[in-house]
Amino acid sequence: MKYFIVAGEQSGDLHGSNLVSELMTCDKQAEIKCWGGDLMESAGAEVLINYKRTAFMGFVEVAKNLRTIRNFLVLCKEQITRFNPDVVILIDYPGFNFRIAEFAKKSGFRVFYYISPKLWAWKESRVKRVRKYVERMYIIFPFEVDFYKKHGIVVEYRGNPLLDETEKKLTAFGAKDELRKSLGLDNKPVVALLAGSRKTEVRDILPPMLKVVRHFPDYQFVLAGVKNLPDELYLRLIRDYPVKLVKDKTYEILYISEAALVKSGTATLETALFGIPEIVCFKGDFISIVIAWIVIKVKYISLVNLIAGYEAVKELVQYYLNEKNLVSELKAILPGGSKREKILVDYKKIREKLGPAGASRRVAEDMVKVLRHDGVTA
Repeated sequence: MKYFIVAGEQSGDLHGSNLVSELMTCDKQAEIKCWGGDLMESAGAEVLINYKRTAFMGFVEVAKNLRTIRNFLVLCKEQITRFNPDVVILIDYPGFNFRIAEFAKKSGFRVFYYISPKLWAWKESRVKRVRKYVERMYIIFPFEVDFYKKHGIVVEYRGNPLLDETEKKLTAFGAKDELRKSLGLDNKPVVALLAGSRKTEVRDILPPMLKVVRHFPDYQFVLAGVKNLPDELYLRLIRDYPVKLVKDKTYEILYISEAALVKSGTATLETALFGIPEIVCFKGDFISIVIAWIVIKVKYISLVNLIAGYEAVKELVQYYLNEKNLVSELKAILPGGSKREKILVDYKKIREKLGPAGASRRVAEDMVKVLRHDGVTA
């Protein structure tokens, strides 16, 4: 069968790559073209557009790039039409993918959605688009079942794919001392800094993170950089702070860490699944923050707390993301700190809620089964 997948962000590339691998296992004749990244390409898909060209974040950045986004929409529709797939699979990335869903449905293509947009957080009215244009929605958080049920939509929860990734890495890593050496680190205990994967995130969030470094001389701070951002950006912000920059080794850094300061997003859940106590950090441009305060409906910004249903980890947002608060909260989650043990207990509860690993395989199996059952031949 022929599959056209659209993933517009780094996390979509990760989950999309696992889905591609499993689809090819379930369907030996699978032909997959996509908008994605290096991971999806390595998994066997033909990448038509790399997500690095399409990942716009925040209201201001999106507004500045409306013409570019419109051009990408036209191109994506043309490519889908030419390829004529058996199904269009959309991965998160709602601003773009809902428009593609509408086009694909009206053009006679089947539409599956993998990893629901966060409609429970804001723009709940978009649920109507799911009902109208999406044949099958695969969610990755258990609390989303009740959200969609409230709107009369049956969704498929087959587990969370981050469990697949973290278990894969945890079983592959060896001794922590050896891993430290391979990363060029000494024997001091490690605090990880995860400041995001976009320039705007790093520029806003890394500076307040760095202010805690000199308060903890017995620890070494390691910044988990990403390859799509230049070293110059990081080094200009780090200046003379004693911080080690290590790029594209986020899981390795988490594995050897005692605690982490983490930009809100998927990384907060990854950190929890690694069992590393964390502080969730977020700061953005003024206009985006004001709009977010108006439209966002959830109590928490981190996936960890949303899944738990209460504040399992501390969230420091905007003006609360300051030196005083960061120092106080970091002391509390480091070994011997007052909050550390409770966080670790809460992490175990969260893992139990998510269920077993193997989500990518189960989703792929269901997709192939549904397509074949309805008369599509491989």
